[in-house]
Amino acid sequence: MSTVRYFAAAAEAAGREQEPVEPATVGELRAVLSERHGERLARVLERCSVLVNGVRSDNDAPVTAGDVVDVLPPFAGG
Repeated sequence: MSTVRYFAAAAEAAGREQEPVEPATVGELRAVLSERHGERLARVLERCSVLVNGVRSDNDAPVTAGDVVDVLPPFAGG
């Protein structure tokens, strides 16, 4: 198992701060999470960066057992 950690609007849309997931690619993970949590999270995921073990990752990046996946919506600040 891997762990997905949600931050800010992603946590609100998912209704949780983290959850276990089966390994896949980042793109497959986005699809599974959208199906699992619905349209609200799907819309947020379109704008989110995904980090696998602290490294920003594209949709084709693998997610393997034991990885930590962070879902980070855009943040405002300065």
